[in-house]
Amino acid sequence: MKIFKPQGFTLIELLVSLVLLALLVSATAPLMQMTAKRNKEQELKKVLWQLRDAIDAYKLAADEGMIETSLIDTGYPESLHLLVDGVENIQDPNKRKIYFLRRIPRDPFAVDPSVKNDLTWGKRSYSSSFDQPSEGDDVYDVYSLSRDVGINQQAYRDW
Repeated sequence: MKIFKPQGFTLIELLVSLVLLALLVSATAPLMQMTAKRNKEQELKKVLWQLRDAIDAYKLAADEGMIETSLIDTGYPESLHLLVDGVENIQDPNKRKIYFLRRIPRDPFAVDPSVKNDLTWGKRSYSSSFDQPSEGDDVYDVYSLSRDVGINQQAYRDW
């Protein structure tokens, strides 16, 4: 005689497995958030390096006499758009332009997608102080406008 034994899970077994699944999901959520933040930070470092390198290349070209400047100019670009639009090389007989960037990158921590890329950056002029950066006649440096703090406990605007 065969005894009928029901197959399947009991209610207790189902509840225990759901609780274990919920614990696994809640444990991985902070790790996923940290990974996303780290990726944004790496992008910020890369973009800041690109912008600062382009500004330095512009200054070097101005110092070498490739870009027309006056005696009162600092040699830094008047705006980030000059790095993309290019400037005329006065040493070239064909007057070709020198380009320093293909496009102005966006701050990865900018929250408003409708803001243009160049407006997502804070700009510091050559005449402003390091502690209180302000815009002026030229762009000496750029920084993030984000008020957030990085994984290294340093504010993004101080990078």
